[in-house]
Amino acid sequence: MFVVITEEQVLIAQQVCQNCLLADHSGLPRWREGKFGCAHSLSKSDQSHPTIYQCQMGFRIANIE
Repeated sequence: MFVVITEEQVLIAQQVCQNCLLADHSGLPRWREGKFGCAHSLSKSDQSHPTIYQCQMGFRIANIE
């Protein structure tokens, strides 16, 4: 599940991305073959923390399971 991380909240990505022109048809960030089409990596994942990405609109996104 993709989540958007702000300073005070963790939001479901669809709440934020649904109106973004860069989102896919379902209102989620573009994710293909393990890579974002609309974001770049800020940190590498390890066993205890997911990889954090920053989208082109400036939001931080994490893929959590």
